[in-house]
Amino acid sequence: MKPITVLVVDDHALFRQGLVNLLSDFEEIQVVGEAADAAGALVAVRRLQPDLVLMDIRMPGTSAFAAIRQIKQESPDVKVVILTMSESRDDLLEAVKAGAEGYVLKDTRVEELVRMLEGLFRGEAPISGVMAAKMFDEFARQARDEARPAGPDELTEREREVLALVAKGASNLEIACQLHISENTVKKHLRNILDKLHLQNRVQAAIYALQEDLISSTHLE
Repeated sequence: MKPITVLVVDDHALFRQGLVNLLSDFEEIQVVGEAADAAGALVAVRRLQPDLVLMDIRMPGTSAFAAIRQIKQESPDVKVVILTMSESRDDLLEAVKAGAEGYVLKDTRVEELVRMLEGLFRGEAPISGVMAAKMFDEFARQARDEARPAGPDELTEREREVLALVAKGASNLEIACQLHISENTVKKHLRNILDKLHLQNRVQAAIYALQEDLISSTHLE
């Protein structure tokens, strides 16, 4: 399997260079460029077309969230993962809405970060545990406090089961084992779910499942 090409974006030069050096120890990752701000990230993405942008959100100049939206508009196949010190629920939700596929805190061990980035290309969502808990709490609260739209009647029963397990944080392999189907079949169901619900990624699918209370309403073994 070819290495994941990565663009590292952070305004702190020492951190950025240190991260690049750490990632260079992993054959699964190939850092192809660096940028010090969101505007520089846009230029680098257009030039390099990396597989993944690893980006901080607290940087001077152009908003990182605006940059994410621009990257996803111009290069929808380029994945964006936030790497930040911010544990703000608002930052997490804004990043997801902008199109980021992951949100990882900077206190994550580099080995775990690499594992999470690899998982992203298997259809998993790299989100630090503390942030996943905040995201789930927020949308559970919204589900209680707000009138929810009609249920996802357009999904098949199997798709509802897959979506419920995604919301629980299960990987594709774990979903396949629990439902006694292949990983390829899980991926096919996920593509169908995203298409039917007009969602961009796995994180948004998990949020949708929580809003629709699919975890409690779907019967799983």
